[in-house]
Amino acid sequence: MRHIAVIGSGPAGYYTAEACQKSFGDSVRVDIIDRLPVPFGLIRTGVAPDHQSIKGVSRRYEAVALTDNVRFVGNVTIGKDVSIDELRTLYDAVVLATGAPHDRLLEIPGAELPGVVGSAAFVGWYNGHPDYADLSPPLDGSAVVVGNGNVALDVARILAKCDDEFAGSDIVGHALAALKLAKVDRITLLGRRGPHQIAMTPKELGELAALKCAAPSVDPDDLPPVEADAALDPGQRKSVNHLRSFAAATRTDKQVRIVFDFFAMPVAIEGDGKVERVVIERTALGMDGSARGTGERYAIPAQLVVSCIGYRTPPIEGVPYDERSGRFANEAGRVLPGLYAVGWARRGPTGTIGTNRPDGFAIVEKIAADIGEGAGKQGRAELDALLADREVDVVTFRDWQKIDTAEIAAARAGSPREKFTSIEAMLDARGG
Repeated sequence: MRHIAVIGSGPAGYYTAEACQKSFGDSVRVDIIDRLPVPFGLIRTGVAPDHQSIKGVSRRYEAVALTDNVRFVGNVTIGKDVSIDELRTLYDAVVLATGAPHDRLLEIPGAELPGVVGSAAFVGWYNGHPDYADLSPPLDGSAVVVGNGNVALDVARILAKCDDEFAGSDIVGHALAALKLAKVDRITLLGRRGPHQIAMTPKELGELAALKCAAPSVDPDDLPPVEADAALDPGQRKSVNHLRSFAAATRTDKQVRIVFDFFAMPVAIEGDGKVERVVIERTALGMDGSARGTGERYAIPAQLVVSCIGYRTPPIEGVPYDERSGRFANEAGRVLPGLYAVGWARRGPTGTIGTNRPDGFAIVEKIAADIGEGAGKQGRAELDALLADREVDVVTFRDWQKIDTAEIAAARAGSPREKFTSIEAMLDARGG
């Protein structure tokens, strides 16, 4: 029998468990360990609340979780309740699938001012992550969103929506109430490079054009000649076509403007005890496609700055770490003997949710080659004894189903659920 521990219950974790099942059949036991009492990682707290179709993939993970050889071990913190070294002694293989939940820092003067938040915190706030439920971002005046990827688009779209546009979403109540009172009238998306270099996909860009209360705008002078689009791949060409349509649109009377400011990088954030403006430097593209400052600077007003410039995997004691890349140091997924990394914890925050499936199968092939039939370790039996001895309140998948039922029952009209936003509330909903 092979005993495998997976740290993290997001897509990378469940795809790894699925790969273990398909590769090893009944001769494997997989424990998926998570700090939170609820599973599914960024599907629950990262995917935009108005993108419910994407969240449907959790049904696949649930099918894996309900099998006899996979179990969820929630409310267990690595480093506090059990260490990586201890898990390596208990299991034939330990797989780090922790994702990249921490923001890459915006390292410019003024980034510490109140009103500057990272996208992990802001997205966690409107998605009900317990770590960010008390964020209370300023929602009056102008907002600046730093970044030209889909997360930046999600943030801008959520800020720009009218009340009724949240119908059918699972945005949490505290965020919805704050956004109803919001008076954000301008959202500026800052991109260091130009339209041809955006990391925004066509579907997400197209959603901006359908907003009831907001209109996107692009400066036509920022767009390259139309014939230059021929060099782009089809998806990128569609994205740029959206930008061209935004540039060609006539002005509207919608109360919120979403302004794409290309060739612009923030160099400082200023204000008297809080964010009041962002100082921006114009950029130009070098021969290698990188952006460099031109020396031309200007400032725009802002009460809120959301930095969407990437994510980092938090270090874990005893695990080699690549500071430059912000992920665990590994060779094709191998970290140390018996210790592996998968998903964003392995490769950094790149790819889609689906990218994690082949990644999981690839890592399981390496595990199979390394551990053979297993080394006679006890896995979950010894983990259970250790956690019981330490009086850790473990949450099972059956417990999660009770939490899930309670969230669905508490939903406002038209919403699929009202998430609990504290660990205490989750544990209470589980019952005795």
